[in-house]
Amino acid sequence: MTPVAELVQIDLSPRKPAKKPEWLKARAPMGETFHNLKKLARELNLHTVCESAQCPNIGECWNHKTATFMMLGNLCTRRCGFCAVPKGRPEPIDHDEPRRVAYAVAQLGIAHAVITSVNRDDDNIGAARAFVSVIEEIRKQAPECQVEVLTPDFQGVDEALRLVVNARPEILNHNIETVPRLYRVAKSGGRYERSLGFLANAKAIAAEKGNTIVTKTGIIVGMGEEMHELLAVFRDLADRKVDILTVGQYLRPSRDHLPMSRYYTPEEFAFLKHEALGMGFRHVESGPLVRSSYHAHEQAQSTGLK
Repeated sequence: MTPVAELVQIDLSPRKPAKKPEWLKARAPMGETFHNLKKLARELNLHTVCESAQCPNIGECWNHKTATFMMLGNLCTRRCGFCAVPKGRPEPIDHDEPRRVAYAVAQLGIAHAVITSVNRDDDNIGAARAFVSVIEEIRKQAPECQVEVLTPDFQGVDEALRLVVNARPEILNHNIETVPRLYRVAKSGGRYERSLGFLANAKAIAAEKGNTIVTKTGIIVGMGEEMHELLAVFRDLADRKVDILTVGQYLRPSRDHLPMSRYYTPEEFAFLKHEALGMGFRHVESGPLVRSSYHAHEQAQSTGLK
């Protein structure tokens, strides 16, 4: 039986929407590169997490030629309480999708491609092979492009993680998302210890062949966590030698999603960055509008990747 202290209470009563602070306002997306990327994605039947997850930085990132392509369909097999990506039973894996993603990367001259996917708990090995294929295809079609993969946890299947690590992406990203206490309501199907193990095992698998790999993770704040819980998560991640940490504000996608508890101030984000850097992270991106792939190219450079 779950102890009472661990239960998460969610207030479902109607409330007046809080006005967004000035620091949470982003420019409306526009510009030639933005429109070209959107047009090409439609023509190639590709999804971007920038659109599916309603990212506030879509205009800035796309105009700087950084985009996050989302593979394996647009329906996720998990129902995470914070996420705007549609949920449902996915279609069969499209094995030509990695080639089309690489073609889009090459056509747009993208310097740093971030590739993510929905969760495919129906076929973890197939999902991992899709990541391997897209890494290989980008190497062929856009050899100057750096590849960052943002993967699900593959339900802890070791073979799936090994496949991706051995394909040697420049950065392996897996988001921890929130503090352990909130996993039941925020990260459905996820396990905190499993995600920690995933990040640690990626380093160990690379080392088996004498290689190194840059690991990265992200967390969103404002879902009801406490500051001391965040710092405890940072310490757990630092103990696993995670290189890059991103911290951003949770923005409730709709009334059907987990309520937002509060806005963090820029000063609090600066405090979290200071504390995390003191724990040994090589790069920390912390701010209200930060998302996992925000300034991804600069993050890569800060770790020594060229």
